[in-house]
Amino acid sequence: MTAELESLPRRYDRIRPHLNERQRRVWLGSEASELGPGGVRVVADAVGVSPDTVRRGRSELDDPEPLPVGRSRGLGGGRKRAEQHDPELAAALDRLVDPETRGDPMTPLRWTSKSLRTLASELSRQGHDVSATLVQRLLHEAGYSLQANAKTREGRQHGDRDAQFRHIHDTVKEWVAAGDPVISIDCKKKELVGPFKNAGVQWRPGGSPQQVNVHDFIDHTLGKAIPYGVYDVAANTGWVSVGVDHETAAFAVNTIRSWWTTLGRRRYPSTTRLLITADSGGANGSRRRTWKTELAALAAETGLQISVCHLPPGTSKWNKIEHRLFAQITRNWHGTPWSTTKRSSA
Repeated sequence: MTAELESLPRRYDRIRPHLNERQRRVWLGSEASELGPGGVRVVADAVGVSPDTVRRGRSELDDPEPLPVGRSRGLGGGRKRAEQHDPELAAALDRLVDPETRGDPMTPLRWTSKSLRTLASELSRQGHDVSATLVQRLLHEAGYSLQANAKTREGRQHGDRDAQFRHIHDTVKEWVAAGDPVISIDCKKKELVGPFKNAGVQWRPGGSPQQVNVHDFIDHTLGKAIPYGVYDVAANTGWVSVGVDHETAAFAVNTIRSWWTTLGRRRYPSTTRLLITADSGGANGSRRRTWKTELAALAAETGLQISVCHLPPGTSKWNKIEHRLFAQITRNWHGTPWSTTKRSSA
């Protein structure tokens, strides 16, 4: 028995790295049971652990319902998260930062211009027991990060620019709550059609890379692809029409017409109005008469009351377009024989 007691610390040190917390307790409890009365104190002193740990391990040996494999402790232990005590906390924080969110809201990376202490103070004023540290954790879990501003001032700044953003935000929120369609539109980066160099790598058999053109000169036979996107804000879905000649107002409105004919009128069968958010340049510019004329024709054709909210100049990146959707589509164009699949913009 003396030899076993002397070897107990050595055996414990060798096996401990291979066991989790519960397995160590059970092993020590098993050793204590073999020693009989007083074994708990002997094992605890030999390996340098608390007698309660050994005693708990010994009781777990006789547990009629042992814990599942991989668990060290039973369910329900520890302090509950703040969201469980206050179920409205996360929603209150999201409402608080939503008007101040910058960047593309559809990407996983978002950031807010309000400080943690400011947010915590406002939540406390609303009756939520929070700290700046708790607000930081909630923001990180919601996909936010605190970042420095960059390139937010372009050209002349209007005094009511912030009010413009808030007006668009409130209008979109009102229309979505009423069940009416709200779409964002944007023309994405034009792409040359053909076997051109594309960034990135892919898995291929060794020594057989994809063969592409040396120069990025336009192929006059295949031309270029002009993707124009429609993003349904409430449904979180995108629609892309691809033109092959020019980006025109007629092409932009025809994309909206295609979306409405194919998806919109089925998704919103009882609506009588349509809200469009767009940047202020390109084919859908706020000063383009052709854009307004084509929209008027679309309104007369569909019977919809069409309203347009233009973002301030130089802020097109704030438009709620699902950029990743169009990026995936444009990546598939490279090396694709579009002579049988390209669509006219007429």
